[in-house]
Amino acid sequence: MSIHINEHTKILIQGFTGKIGTFHAQEMIQYGANVVGGVTPGKGGSMHLGLPVYNSMKDAVKHTGATASIIFVPPPFAADSIMEAADAGISFCVNITDGIPTLDMITVKRYMRRYKKDQRMVLTGPNCAGTISPGKSMMGIMPGHIYLPGNVGIIGRSGTLGYEAASQMKSLGIGVSTSVGIGGDVVNGSSFKDHLEFFEQDPNTHAVIIIGEIGGSQEVKAALWAKDNMTKPLVGYIAGLTAPKGKRMGHAGAIINTVGESAVEKVAALKACGVTVVPHPSAFGTTMQEVLNNMPPLTP
Repeated sequence: MSIHINEHTKILIQGFTGKIGTFHAQEMIQYGANVVGGVTPGKGGSMHLGLPVYNSMKDAVKHTGATASIIFVPPPFAADSIMEAADAGISFCVNITDGIPTLDMITVKRYMRRYKKDQRMVLTGPNCAGTISPGKSMMGIMPGHIYLPGNVGIIGRSGTLGYEAASQMKSLGIGVSTSVGIGGDVVNGSSFKDHLEFFEQDPNTHAVIIIGEIGGSQEVKAALWAKDNMTKPLVGYIAGLTAPKGKRMGHAGAIINTVGESAVEKVAALKACGVTVVPHPSAFGTTMQEVLNNMPPLTP
């Protein structure tokens, strides 16, 4: 099993016929993702990459039965694309777009509250690498070949560090059930805790690693939830140990604004919750290997 996507998940691509959408659609299809069509307003009725193009998400969902979508739409129009996906009945949406205005994402978050929690679309991003269930499906821009199918879940704000973790684990024979990029913006669609809840329920995931950074309190909230609710080992890494207060790193959300948002403070909080902390970026694989080796045998 996996979370969010598998080989049967029907996927739509928003911004399908654009240069970026086309490039990554080809990569996803080549990987084996079940892409069933795309949406580009004004180009409905045409074909692209051998798949149908629709003018709206509602029309696309009606004709394809898709339950997932990935967005390659420019920043000024991306928020509307997210809300359109939600209204069309999409269950899982990946928003790759970088540079969406913060106020637009606040509007999106408020808009999605019109749906009950159990009927609300799961949104990852913006500014994320996407989600991959190795050997099954890929919705994103990651290099699929570095992911080995297996039993470790990954949740990360940083796409690059997520790649590093997957690559290191693969070299040690450790595979991934699903890797989820939640994005590095100040306001994003979902949090570490949201996806930990899914991983806890997935019998194919035996351990989870969260990859965080300075700014915000998501990592600590996730660790506090895991302390009381998770039965599976949790490993964590926080980037930005040397970042000074007020200095933004590569992500819009990676800035220390208040007490508790520095890497040092987050590491201390994670350790207090029983999380095994990766000491440096070159130790993702060895740290997870040690955690898995120390796990009690799984009951059949």
